[in-house]
Parts: sequence; C-alpha cells; structure tokens
Amino acid sequence: MILHSQILGEGRPFIILHGLLGMGDNWKTLARQFSLLGFEIHLVDQRNHGRSFHSDDFNYELLAEDLYNYCKYHSLSDLVLLGHSMGGKTAMQFATTYPEMVSKLLIADIAPKAYPPHHQDIFKALLSLDFERIKSRGEAEEVLSKYIKEAGIRLFLLKNLYWKEKGVLGLRANLEVLNREMEEVGEPLPENAIFTGATLFLAGANSGYIDAMDEILIKKHFPAASIVTISNAGHWLHAENPTEFYERVRRFLSEENTKG
Repeated sequence: MILHSQILGEGRPFIILHGLLGMGDNWKTLARQFSLLGFEIHLVDQRNHGRSFHSDDFNYELLAEDLYNYCKYHSLSDLVLLGHSMGGKTAMQFATTYPEMVSKLLIADIAPKAYPPHHQDIFKALLSLDFERIKSRGEAEEVLSKYIKEAGIRLFLLKNLYWKEKGVLGLRANLEVLNREMEEVGEPLPENAIFTGATLFLAGANSGYIDAMDEILIKKHFPAASIVTISNAGHWLHAENPTEFYERVRRFLSEENTKG
C-alpha cells in the first residue's frame, strides 16, 4: 500500500513528514512557501495517521520502508527530506538506510536518542472521546479540555476528527495501535546508522527535546550536521515561530543549491 500525500508545486522533490498524531496537512502553510523556492512538496501521511492505511505493525524500519515504496511509486530521487518529531526519527532512519536517495536532510526538534513514553495524557484524552455521544467538534474539544489545558494542542489533536458518515465523527489516527506501540515511537536510531550528507537539526529554544549533550550523538550519526535553535518556540517550532523556521530552512536549502 502506498502512503497518502498532498503534492504542491513543481521542481526538486521535497518530502515533509509530520509528527505523532499529526498529518501532512499540518504543514500546508509552510509547504506553499517552500514550493515557491522551486520544489515539489510532498506532504506525506505516515501509516496509522491522516488518510494513510492502518496497520497493526508499527516501527521505524517499517515507516522508512513505507517512504521508500512511496518514493519508488512516484519516481522520486535526490530528495530534500524534512521530518518533525516522530517524522524526524523516520527521516533519520530513511536517510541512514537509503543515503543515495537523500541530498539534504532536515530534522525538526528530535535527537537520535531514546525518549521515554510521555504522551500518556494525550492518549488518555483521545481515548476518552465517545463518538456515540459526541456529535460536534465543540463537544469533542470540551472533553479534551478536561485533560489538556493548552488550547493549541487541543486544536492540533482535533485535526484528526472527521465525519465517518452523516452525523458520526471519528478519528483518522489509529489510536489503539499508536498507544500500544508508544515505546516504539521513542526508540533511538540504530547505533551503526550513519548519514554523511548535508544535515540540519532545528531545535525549539523552549522545547528540551534536544539538549547540549545531544550534539555528540548527532555528530556521530550525522557527521556533516549543523544544529540551529529556533527562538521563542517549543516542540511545535514550525507552528510557534514559522517565520524563523522558514528562513533557517530556506538558507540551508540555498546553500546546498549553490553548491550545485
């Protein structure tokens, strides 16, 4: 099965991978800006997310294989690949497994290390949604607000809501499998995985997902990597400071294009 995507613009292929419980659509505003730089942007929904297929199997080897099959299906090579959070782990796995396919790698606010499960409250909130009773987005947000105080996170999660049929809401994300495989989401990059191509790590200044000690590990796996910090931004750095995020990415891409 081939992953679902939205494709914008024309030019060199530029794939964007969303994070846990996200979807490609989350990146549409930035994607339009990137497309104006001469790229064909692929906003991909990873398995068990968005409009892509559901599966009981879920790990980064499979997510990278899904992306490989997607690239072959669309005849893509010489990729720019950007991944956020879980999507960043997929991007790292893909680049170190298929380095010949990636010309430029961008990783948003995630390191190659292991992360303990820490999304339990979000899953508890989403699993509490009873769609036999809930008949509107407003009612769903009211339930989520009992668990999640930050309005921005609630709105992000509510993007998963859709009308399964008239009067019946559902969630696009495969919650049961993602909740069960939470430890897989935090898995580190394999110890011997290396990508020597141009790489940029973007860290949210207020996030804590990438700390000073992580630079050693990043350089071990990605010897050509540079790390920049996006100011006034947490883990959702591309949404919290899109202007600086865009400019950092643009600069990195233009450097690469200058080299030919």
